[in-house]
Amino acid sequence: MSDATSEFFDELDHRGSERLLRKTNGTIRFDLEHDHGIDHWLVTIINGDVQVSREKRDADCVIRTDNAFFDRMARGEEKPLPAWLRNEITSEGKFRFIVLLERLFPGSPGARHPRTFARERGGHR
Repeated sequence: MSDATSEFFDELDHRGSERLLRKTNGTIRFDLEHDHGIDHWLVTIINGDVQVSREKRDADCVIRTDNAFFDRMARGEEKPLPAWLRNEITSEGKFRFIVLLERLFPGSPGARHPRTFARERGGHR
């Protein structure tokens, strides 16, 4: 397992409550393939509280990809929904969790919030 993957799930587990997910309840299992097998990560969301474990159990949504591609998502270099559309990640179960993944992953490197960008350019106060 790579450092980017471990750091992503460790940081996710320590975030606590996610304001953008406060009405969300469910589980997402990530099955990450590599040369020696498959690593399983289970993300449980209860009213926005996020917990991560290494359990391999049934989930509302199961996401499958290879570990190298997941590393790129964990670093913000790839986004889950476009990756799903390109079949670089596959899913089984409730589709709404694919859309919610966008809220869990970091933004692109160097990306800034539109309001911050506008303030810096002097366009909006």
